[in-house]
Amino acid sequence: MQSSWAEEHSQALREYLERGLSYTEIANAINERFNTDYTRNAAIGRARRMGLCGTKQPASGLRRTTPPQSDLKRLKKLRARVLAGFRPRPGVLRRAAALRLRCIGIAPRHLSLLELEDGDCRYPYGGDEEGEAITFCGHPRREGSSYCISHFHLTSNLAARDPAAVAEHGVGRSHLRLVEAA
Repeated sequence: MQSSWAEEHSQALREYLERGLSYTEIANAINERFNTDYTRNAAIGRARRMGLCGTKQPASGLRRTTPPQSDLKRLKKLRARVLAGFRPRPGVLRRAAALRLRCIGIAPRHLSLLELEDGDCRYPYGGDEEGEAITFCGHPRREGSSYCISHFHLTSNLAARDPAAVAEHGVGRSHLRLVEAA
């Protein structure tokens, strides 16, 4: 088997393992002795490939033991009792009612895209049903926004609660472009 470890390095690994050094100490000693750059994990891997580790039993204090059968039976009964008492609360998985987002205290002007002026609010209305016309709020915009003050606060509160709802309800920043004039 091909290895990047030189034979003398492997021999030193074998010697250090026989002395009972840890793999960190072995890697450091080999690096110092041969001017190499082996890691602890490299020393462990080489020892495994050489068949030098994994054959010893762990110390008596470190052995893993399984619980006695009586403990296993007791644990199984306890688990069954706890799981039997678990009942999902009814109504937890019920869908919440849809929010009506356009019920703020402002009466929109319902302007069409062609009627919108430069400083008008671009909050959309309509378009929910097939063939329904889309109109826009049309009130004076808030500085630095596409919406009037009321719609600005409505969209910022909605985005803070549920960013996915912004896309779902068509509320948010949109760039409108006139493609062809009549």
